[in-house]
Amino acid sequence: MPILDHLWIIPLLPLLGSAINGLLGKNWVKGTVNSVALGSTGLSFACALEAVREFLDFYAQNHQPFVKQFFDWIVAGSFRAGFDLQIDQLTVVMLLVVTGVGFLIHIYSTGYMAHEEGYYRFFSYLNLFMFFMLILILAANYVLLFVGWEGVGLCSYLLIGFYFLRKSAADAGKKAFIVNRIGDFGFMLGMFLLFRAFGSLDFQTVFAKAATWQPDAMGQFGTITIACLLLFVGATGKSAQLPLYVWLPDAMEGPTPVSALIHAATMVTAGVYVVARSHVLYTHAPTAMYVVAIVGCATAFFAATIGLVQSDIKKVLAYSTVSQLGYMFLGCGVGAFGAGIFHLMTHAFFKALLFLSAGSVIHAMGGEQDMWHMGGLGKKIKITFWCMLFATIAIAGFPPFAAFFSKDAILFAAYNSENGGKALYTVGLLAAVLTSFYMFRLIWLTFFGERRYDEHRVHVHESPFNMTIPLMILAFLSLTGGWFAAPALWGGKDYFAEFLAPVFGAATEGGEASASLEHMLSIVAVVAATAGLLVAWRMYSKKVERGVSTGLHKILYNKYYVDELYLGAIVRPLVWLSTNILWKVVDAGAIDGTVNGVAHRAEAIGDTVRHTQSGNVRSYAVWVVIGAIVVFAVIFWPVLHPALFGGVR
Repeated sequence: MPILDHLWIIPLLPLLGSAINGLLGKNWVKGTVNSVALGSTGLSFACALEAVREFLDFYAQNHQPFVKQFFDWIVAGSFRAGFDLQIDQLTVVMLLVVTGVGFLIHIYSTGYMAHEEGYYRFFSYLNLFMFFMLILILAANYVLLFVGWEGVGLCSYLLIGFYFLRKSAADAGKKAFIVNRIGDFGFMLGMFLLFRAFGSLDFQTVFAKAATWQPDAMGQFGTITIACLLLFVGATGKSAQLPLYVWLPDAMEGPTPVSALIHAATMVTAGVYVVARSHVLYTHAPTAMYVVAIVGCATAFFAATIGLVQSDIKKVLAYSTVSQLGYMFLGCGVGAFGAGIFHLMTHAFFKALLFLSAGSVIHAMGGEQDMWHMGGLGKKIKITFWCMLFATIAIAGFPPFAAFFSKDAILFAAYNSENGGKALYTVGLLAAVLTSFYMFRLIWLTFFGERRYDEHRVHVHESPFNMTIPLMILAFLSLTGGWFAAPALWGGKDYFAEFLAPVFGAATEGGEASASLEHMLSIVAVVAATAGLLVAWRMYSKKVERGVSTGLHKILYNKYYVDELYLGAIVRPLVWLSTNILWKVVDAGAIDGTVNGVAHRAEAIGDTVRHTQSGNVRSYAVWVVIGAIVVFAVIFWPVLHPALFGGVR
């Protein structure tokens, strides 16, 4: 049975795993829960590999994406939204990242979550997330994509708030859900505008019609530009960009495997995927692309500055994720969509590795996450140390590790951009320096120097094999994941860009001058990363003590007080408005007052009438006589007063 004709099997398997564990797993031993969770995601990964193989054969013969219409979902007049799935080169990259990295994280979770309550519930949520993420990337229209988009938001809420008895976790889950709803509102408006403009939300129809439109000029806000900006509002929420990034650092309240899968490797890249998928629209909206580049570049630098001083090991990685997502949007914003997706893929490898390694450190430290309470762990948990060092070298951009190639492609594209390219490149390069600094700071504080924890209270130990084996696989991918582009450095082909060329178009050739410029910029980037490493080594490689937070350090440590600003300017006024106006005046005063007033009036009338029922027979007789007189008068009134009726006798 060709998997390509039955693409629905790939997302269905995790959905079945989620349903089975969610309904029956409470009464099962953990081994059975593991079999269901790992079996469903493992089979999904295997089916994805077979679907990719079949697609490559299909494309070699047909030279077009594979689209399969399974059934009509919504039909209203001329509008149709079907359960239609597709696969092209962009889908291939996303499909292998989601299923492959997702499967490794599921394996890791069997060790990390082994002693946690709600074990079956965790894997049910994790499988459900895999289902929605696969729907998102396989969808052939915006409507079905939006189902996956909302679904991963729901699963994010469930997994961030997994420890729901802990108030901080419950609040973080609500914060993520609400902030994402703000972005999703913009996304929906963008879809409505696209439907009004093109009469469809199918990718092939929308993109084919958009390709015939005259591109908007820079500074012009035409239909496509406004639609792209609205879609990007949704992307800023899902992918944690300014100003909607505030939910992601708080999301670290969830279990570490959740941080690795949802908030590093897959869900947060959904916004980047949507922008890249809609590249036909964005290339017709240069103003929107410029906004994407500016926001991405600003976010990359802004989040990197906050990561410089954080003490929670997961918070450092959280702001690193926000920063790296900014790089991806910078690439897309300057037209290098392939470079943005390339960094998405390499980031999935090294950032998942960083989070899982951090989880291994936390596991070894008995739950401790403050780096100032660590130190000297490199000799005690050697596998974790080497894996995390590999990931750190990768994210810093040193060759021959993965991010060297993807970051180089983005910075080179930014440098050559027509709209503010040199400024974008400079800010991106500064963010790279900061990235190298705060990541090697993490390495020095965690694995080197003197022990800063109580050895009698904390018994440091290496993680079990079901946690370290995924680390080693991801370390290998963090090293080799960028080698697809390596031949381009010495005049060969960039195989990754060539693979995505049918989706985004062939990369423009710049000749020897372009190649020499790229080599020079690559050297500058490596020097910048080395500078960050050396400064971190100078400051933290020797004996260090936690100083008093003052001045700029205090501002950065408190994240520029953005959360406090939002709390004072938005959250508290809205809570006051909803409490004192919407609740007390509108709801309790007007609505409840009207309903309760009618009820009280009816009760008062009933009470008045009740007194007529005295139980006195003589009063009843009087009322009967009065009633009879009234009836007699009504019947014979015309006869008794003929003058009133025209003289009738």
